[in-house]
Amino acid sequence: MRMHQNNNLSRQRDAHISLDATLSPHHNSWNTCTKRGCPMPISEDISTMIDQTSWIRKMFEEGARRKQQFGADKVFDFSIGNPVFEPPAEVQEALIQLARDSTPGTHRYMPNPGYPETRNFMADTIAAESGKPFEMADIIMTCGAGGALNVVLRTLLNPGDEVIIIKPFFVDYINYISNYSGVAKPVESKKDFSLDINAIKATLSDKTRAMILNSPHNPTGIVYNAGSVDALGTILKEHSEKIGTPVSLISDEPYRYISYEVEVPWICNHYASSIIVNSFSKDLALPGERIGYIAISPEHEDRAMLQSGLVISLRILGFVNAPAMMQRLLPLAGKAKIDTAPYRKNRDLLYNHLRELNFSCIKPEGAFYLFPEAPIEDDLAFVRSAQELNLLLVPGSGFGAPGYCRIAYCFDPDMIEHSLPVFTQLAEKFNMR
Repeated sequence: MRMHQNNNLSRQRDAHISLDATLSPHHNSWNTCTKRGCPMPISEDISTMIDQTSWIRKMFEEGARRKQQFGADKVFDFSIGNPVFEPPAEVQEALIQLARDSTPGTHRYMPNPGYPETRNFMADTIAAESGKPFEMADIIMTCGAGGALNVVLRTLLNPGDEVIIIKPFFVDYINYISNYSGVAKPVESKKDFSLDINAIKATLSDKTRAMILNSPHNPTGIVYNAGSVDALGTILKEHSEKIGTPVSLISDEPYRYISYEVEVPWICNHYASSIIVNSFSKDLALPGERIGYIAISPEHEDRAMLQSGLVISLRILGFVNAPAMMQRLLPLAGKAKIDTAPYRKNRDLLYNHLRELNFSCIKPEGAFYLFPEAPIEDDLAFVRSAQELNLLLVPGSGFGAPGYCRIAYCFDPDMIEHSLPVFTQLAEKFNMR
């Protein structure tokens, strides 16, 4: 399996018009205006982000357009991790109960970090599962994991501070880091997408302030095992002692409860200065409700300062607090989780079929994505060829891994079944059979 190293930015721009039918019609006029010397109506940073906007959203919007044009049953949209399965019955019942609650004050502000009863519930839950003594003060309720990551990075970073991320990476990590004048430091993973401890060690510097770890992993579906996480903790501890300040290990875990044959390690058991961010988008099938949390390791060297700093950041970033109803829902829903059996079925169907077609692909251990290698080096050209068959994939270039593509499989198994002949047609286009 190869990991292509070439700079893919020019190819992304070449494919920009053909893949994204949803750009603002004013975008080209902005570029013309800039060339003539007149001021741009938006910031240069945001203009650049429009040019390099998330491939996931591009393909998702293209899918919606194609479904209108060709019919929903003729378009196979694997672009976005937007689960089609409904929340567990306990969640549905809790929502009905909360909607009927007319107790005065139920929709008013609460303390910025969240309702004490919700934070206690989360602290008790994480403590029971991890074995670490989490307390209410260690928990900050947030607007999803994306909101949580922004709050953590705003709290930790000074301008120029470096944050290590592992390639391939979730598409918005770089933008989240740059929001607070930080510098993203992407590090290659091994060929099987496992952690390359030596490469991470070589990237550490006196400017390293944090590292983001994502497991189960988006887009590859791998789970970092306890041995590799322990080795990572060792080098971060040594480096923190060397520079005289702790490097925070931020564990991004929205897929923690969607794992298959393996166990997902608790990061706090392998490194003291760790921070967990999570959401209930995947394990309760509530992606649109934007509810998540931050959990500070009870052993973090800066625990007390983080507890205060995170609350301030939550407020000044404009999140203010996590949604009240969703906070109150969590203790009512208890330990409810979605059934992962459909995900496992989908994974096996797609993975086995792709392997029969001679795609090179690591079998996912968690989450709901496959990340096969494209049969040609140009992943954008490959994705365009798939698009011609109404098969919507996301190019690996969007994840910092040109030469691959991502396939989300959080959909109805019937849709997966009906898509298999189309994947066969795609393979035949590239003489893979």
